[in-house]
Amino acid sequence: MFAAPRIHSYADARALARRRLPWMVFDYIDGAAGEGAGEAVNLAALSAIRLQPRVLVNVSKRELGVPVLGHDAQLPFGISPMGMCNLSAPGADLMLARLAAREQVPVGVSTVASTSMEKMIEAAEGHAWFQLYFSGDGSGTMKLVERAKTAGYKTLVLTLDVPEVGRRPRELRRGFKMPFRIGPWQFLDFALHPRWSLSSLAHGKPDMANFQIPGFEFDRTESRAAADWEVLARLREAWPGNLVAKGVTSAEDALRLKDAGVDAIQVSTHGGRQLEAAPPPILALADIRKAVGADYPLFYDTGLRSGEDVVKAYAMGADFVFFGRAMQFAIAAAGEDGLRQFAEIIKSDVSVTLAQIGATTMAGAGAALVPPA
Repeated sequence: MFAAPRIHSYADARALARRRLPWMVFDYIDGAAGEGAGEAVNLAALSAIRLQPRVLVNVSKRELGVPVLGHDAQLPFGISPMGMCNLSAPGADLMLARLAAREQVPVGVSTVASTSMEKMIEAAEGHAWFQLYFSGDGSGTMKLVERAKTAGYKTLVLTLDVPEVGRRPRELRRGFKMPFRIGPWQFLDFALHPRWSLSSLAHGKPDMANFQIPGFEFDRTESRAAADWEVLARLREAWPGNLVAKGVTSAEDALRLKDAGVDAIQVSTHGGRQLEAAPPPILALADIRKAVGADYPLFYDTGLRSGEDVVKAYAMGADFVFFGRAMQFAIAAAGEDGLRQFAEIIKSDVSVTLAQIGATTMAGAGAALVPPA
């Protein structure tokens, strides 16, 4: 028997996932808009943030938990909504939900999840937020809103940065489509990755589970361009719970969203997957924090790879952060054990980083930020 692979970093998880996943699936998870320049710029901006170490501070007791929309999360990070997670491994969605339940952190349940919203909130023991796209004329969207309400969701995440699906040449070159269309190249790809292929075949082809109802079809490329401020007002009126606006990088938009009754904003560029020329969201985070004030809930995702990155995001103004593709890579690398390993790595890394900067809670991260020269 071979020992289960050990993961020590994001790079380890990604490297293992790259070996195990079909090229088409890996490029779908790993890809970014255009040639990836926008993603690279944000990673460089994150890397450039400096934190000042401090000495002779008693940091023997450190608390990582933080409040998020009225709930005390045990960790300072949650799980971003991601479409078709079961491509990384059969049952990946439910692995993420179980992690959310154990750590009492939110897991985002994508509109295009591989597992139904009802199963996800049950497995997450209530620690699930439903992510929503406004598509087409909105009739199907509002059906999903009502269904989320019935399922017991308290938080709705409206993704706003996908008026049209961004061009990702890596996906196009591999022929990635949802639902799958298997041609000669895809057949070869799957044949060269038998471990993934046989496992996926045994569990059935991943589908978009929230659309498995009569008369409700889904087109990934369907325009979402009709979403406007009137749509937001209608959704705000229809949704009684927390409403989070995701995919915001403009301070002007953030202020208007706050005034429109949005309960929290998630600064994000969709993992760099939408507009290659978008500004680095980690820098936009600081600008938006100045605009909305100190007390308004502000979340962050995009480009997080380590516990130090988590602390940097808090230092730049985040109240909570979310990991995305890193979680899928950990699952592809070593299943649920890989996911557990990765979560523990980030948890430990955050704690060690707090100790290094002389902080005992996430609220102390901002004091360690070194101003840019």
